[in-house]
Amino acid sequence: MKALATYQNFYFVGIGGIGMSALARYFNAWGKTVLGYDKMQTKLTKALVEEGIDIQFEDSVNDKIKNLTPENTLVIFTPAIKKLDILNHFNHQKFDVLKRAKVLGMITENTDCIAIAGTHGKTTTSSLVAHLCEEANLPFSCFLGGIAENFKSNFHFNGSDISVVEADEYDRSFLTLSPDWAVITSTDADHLDIYGDNATIQKGFQDFADLVPEGQQLFVRKGITIGRETKTYAVNEEADYYSDNIREIGDKIYFDFHTSTEEFDDFVWEIPGIHNVENATAAIALLNNFGVDFETLKKGIASFKGIKRRYTKHNFDSGKIYIDDYAHHPTELNAVIGSIKTFYPNQKLLVVFQPHLFSRTKDFADGFAESLDKADELILLDIYPARELQENFEGITSDWLLEKITLEKKEVSTLEEAFNKIKEKDFDVLLTVGAGNIDTLYDGIVEWLSDKK
Repeated sequence: MKALATYQNFYFVGIGGIGMSALARYFNAWGKTVLGYDKMQTKLTKALVEEGIDIQFEDSVNDKIKNLTPENTLVIFTPAIKKLDILNHFNHQKFDVLKRAKVLGMITENTDCIAIAGTHGKTTTSSLVAHLCEEANLPFSCFLGGIAENFKSNFHFNGSDISVVEADEYDRSFLTLSPDWAVITSTDADHLDIYGDNATIQKGFQDFADLVPEGQQLFVRKGITIGRETKTYAVNEEADYYSDNIREIGDKIYFDFHTSTEEFDDFVWEIPGIHNVENATAAIALLNNFGVDFETLKKGIASFKGIKRRYTKHNFDSGKIYIDDYAHHPTELNAVIGSIKTFYPNQKLLVVFQPHLFSRTKDFADGFAESLDKADELILLDIYPARELQENFEGITSDWLLEKITLEKKEVSTLEEAFNKIKEKDFDVLLTVGAGNIDTLYDGIVEWLSDKK
């Protein structure tokens, strides 16, 4: 395989994906010609076009594609793409065609790579690590699985010596990376359509951990067994690095950070939830070992704005609160609903949840039911299929899931009908949550609640 620098053109098949678009932005920042295809226009593809990237939305071999040659073009695709005339053309014409994960792995081979893995928490943690690298003015590039509010992007370039990457376990993509430093936030069962069972998932994370050359540079949440030397981190219990004395003062969260020999009081930031303090603990521990001083880390924690759709909160003049979150696994739902119940214990909570994937809904139905029962009222949207087909999961529907939920006030809705149903409900706190296209409700809800007295 040729070195990446030898290609002038990079064509992305599925460029609108969060991981693909970060790579596209990297090569665009590098001065390469970047083109791509996606099946629909989104806010993200619009932003890419505004940055000078050429995107087509029809599956056709147009003149721009015909002018590309195998000698000067690398084609990058995502496994979510199954059949496409464009992809068939590149394969038939003997272009170099690589998965996104392989290309990201090639980038990390030549950098000091910090990789953040875990079935939950990796987007927040990797975005925070990148922000702290920016605060310390380190020469880094980052590839994130969400839109970091500080960067207004899922990619940021401040140099190429260091790479900060979100290490995705889906399709075992993280095993293509070359991590020098790493965090493992969680290893809960997920992606059983890929792994089959929990034991195989655990083996995948152990294989990832083995890629890190030094155990002193591998930070694992206490309680996770990874089968090798690591540094542990935790919240409200002792570990190699831990945080405690967590309290909310106004809109800020305060906590104290401990090493084996020192205590640093009064870290403060705006991101709610004990699980997020846990993510911050991992980031602080890693970057201090990387050489960043605690004064810089404190300043960076205080200025971190979070990630879009990770507990994005709005307070309105009417007293109502709206929170939007990406959670799509029972553990994540428990975390976000638990945080809401902690901070707003006597407020009526309306949850609007969109299940993501038939397979995940089937595998974790009982967990979803238990999580959603903690709401006061529920609107359950139709399952977002993503790469799956309903015909392969007969009987797995939102109506089927609703029957498992014991909550009295509950109903199923289409996405199109959801906004009107929300406007009819009585609530103090509204949570929209899910990883599909439920985010299309966001702007309308914010506008409606802003006008509501």
